[in-house]
Amino acid sequence: MAELPTMTFLALRFLLAFAALAVFFRRDLAAHWRRLLGPGLVIGLWLFGAYSFQTIGLQFTQASRAGFITGLSVVLVPVLEGLMTGRRPPRRALAGVGFALLGLAFLFVVPAIAASATTGGPSVAAQRFGDGLVLACTIGFAGHIVSTGRYSSTQVRSYGEAGALAAIQIGVAAAGYVLVCAAQATLGGVGLAELLPPGATLSHPFSASTAGAVVMTALLATAGAFLAQTAAQRFTPPTHTALIFATEPVFAAIFGWLLLGERLGAWGLAGCGLILAGMLVAELPGAAVPASEARDVERGPRGPRSL
Repeated sequence: MAELPTMTFLALRFLLAFAALAVFFRRDLAAHWRRLLGPGLVIGLWLFGAYSFQTIGLQFTQASRAGFITGLSVVLVPVLEGLMTGRRPPRRALAGVGFALLGLAFLFVVPAIAASATTGGPSVAAQRFGDGLVLACTIGFAGHIVSTGRYSSTQVRSYGEAGALAAIQIGVAAAGYVLVCAAQATLGGVGLAELLPPGATLSHPFSASTAGAVVMTALLATAGAFLAQTAAQRFTPPTHTALIFATEPVFAAIFGWLLLGERLGAWGLAGCGLILAGMLVAELPGAAVPASEARDVERGPRGPRSL
């Protein structure tokens, strides 16, 4: 993000991911794209919004902080699922929201008050702005988990169709980023040169390290990750998926420390702990799963599951 504009990076990342999945699952795409286009459009729009807010926010805040904020989508999943299905969220979900909100106060509000009392510098305001953008992305990721679970369990009948649905949703997000780049270049008064690093040429548009980041995030963190999620959510409900995602903030903090040298202060660590506690309280089973839900999860969309 220090070298490439946000939307350029996202457009390259998602275009490469879409190309990889489209080639690998070309037969399933050709056979089922009409049936999967509608679900892919819905899921892809959630994905487009989530990554837009998150990637822009990462320019202003720490990766470890962003990881914990993004993890709040785990708390929002049962709430959003309740709104979409008309069922009231369980009490443990509401308790998890309370823990998470208290954690946010420890992570952001208390350090902001202390910093404004001592420095009040623009970097503090910029970090809070980044935190707010990443917070907005959590709604997108929660919607993505819920909609993926809804459509993959009803529309996807095979691993190949899961790959086709993953390709369509990623293609929708890629098209959105390309359109934003085109609008910036034509309507926003931003020339094509501003969409690339200074001094870039057609033969060397950006550095090798940035190219490696584009390839890694495209193939592993986009094509591979969303293919696995789409295929797996045929057999597991969104709340269970969200619980697995609760580990993301922990890894974000670990890699932020190992690779970027980021440090969270005492208040930040306390806030992160409360957010993680909120995720676990919201998602750990507090009551028996209804028999119908258990049967649906065990069977999947096409009958008993076999390994």
